[in-house]
Amino acid sequence: MNSYKNPLEERYSSEEMLFNFSPDNKFRNWRKLWIALAEIEKDLGLDITDEQIAELKANAENIDYDAAAAYEKKFRHDVMAHVHTYGDVAPSAKGIIHLGATSAFVGDNTDLIQIRDGLLILKKKLVNVMKNLSDFAIQYKDLPTLGFTHFQPAQLTTVGKRATLWLQSLVLDIEELDFFLETLRFRGVKGTTGTAASFLELFNGDYSKVKHLDKELSKRFGFEKVFGVSGQTYDRKIDAKVVALLGNIAQSAHKFTNDLRLLQNLKEIEEPFEKNQIGSSAMAYKRNPMRSERIGALAKYVMSLTTSSAMVASTQWFERTLDDSANKRLTIPQAFLAVDAILLIWNNIMNGIVVYPNRINKHIMEELPFMATEYIIMEEVKAGGDRQEIHEVIRVHSMEASKKVKEEGKENDLIERILNDDSLKLDKSKLKEVLDPKNFIGFAPIQTEEFIANEVQPIIDANSELIGLESDLKV
Repeated sequence: MNSYKNPLEERYSSEEMLFNFSPDNKFRNWRKLWIALAEIEKDLGLDITDEQIAELKANAENIDYDAAAAYEKKFRHDVMAHVHTYGDVAPSAKGIIHLGATSAFVGDNTDLIQIRDGLLILKKKLVNVMKNLSDFAIQYKDLPTLGFTHFQPAQLTTVGKRATLWLQSLVLDIEELDFFLETLRFRGVKGTTGTAASFLELFNGDYSKVKHLDKELSKRFGFEKVFGVSGQTYDRKIDAKVVALLGNIAQSAHKFTNDLRLLQNLKEIEEPFEKNQIGSSAMAYKRNPMRSERIGALAKYVMSLTTSSAMVASTQWFERTLDDSANKRLTIPQAFLAVDAILLIWNNIMNGIVVYPNRINKHIMEELPFMATEYIIMEEVKAGGDRQEIHEVIRVHSMEASKKVKEEGKENDLIERILNDDSLKLDKSKLKEVLDPKNFIGFAPIQTEEFIANEVQPIIDANSELIGLESDLKV
């Protein structure tokens, strides 16, 4: 406990995402890449034996991290440290490990594997958030609620329709995520500055063998696309793009939690609050929205990282510089870990979210009389009244009712005032019927159903194997 620990590891992120960016996963992938390189080079005619490859495979997970650390201290080079460490346990193959390759062969290709696998981990969590929000939207598609513009009461919507606004953001996010995965390229085998000069020597000038090596290795690691050209490294815009994508997911999550925190203040909708949970150390009655606030905190952090990756991509010199390395080690994993935590928390919220219809209706009835005045004016005109005169009568009643609410803290009595005004000719029994909130929600229920059916459900159906997720929080 006497040294810094990353909170993303200790408090927030899932074990699967932590493993994805772990040193063990990283260096296992390095060795898988070295084995595949040797196998394909052998198939293409290089002097590599089956016994050498068998020894590499037998020791693929036999990683002596202490030895690697000692070599790195000596060489000041992490890749060469692991080449020597691997060679120590596979001595017959020592001379053909990393043959023709540069450090970016293992470093960059592993980064791309981790990015792809990290996105697949996030996709599962994202699809489950969408499923939970979709179920919530359908359940409450008919429940009227106050709409807000500028956080001022506006025309009514429904609780379910509002949930579709959160879902719409996630539809855009998952479309972007899928497109990123579909177009993600592997670095493959490119050589020191991207010219494959070392392989020119190894294959006696046969460029077709170099191209085969490049494409075959990429396919073995699940990549149908491979960069046609590169410098020493893959284009760092990949990093900038993936962190921007993660930042977009963070934006969607933050928007949801801002809305939920406002609704929790209104006591209309609450995030889960466990039996023994403490909202405040001083105020025992409080039910603080800690999950939403945690998402907000993590989301701000992720969004801040988008600038970092953009600066790295824009300041790479020629075929490469190393001022990306330390930044990448921090930015990429932590952006993934934070979004992983965000989606875990979001699923946890949706699995226990609480709606208070009576409280929602109370707020509606405080504002609905004002919203009904346009209908009252129209009905009075139909009954033969003068619009301008009626408007003035309604305006005076509205001001008096508003004064009662704001200055005296009393209930909105606008409708009672109108019902008791003998100068108004409208059918007053019909007025009471009109004040059903469901008459003021427009097409919200239908819009909700159509949006879920046409845009959300197809995504859920296409990813049905991903549905089902444990969403307990670490802390």
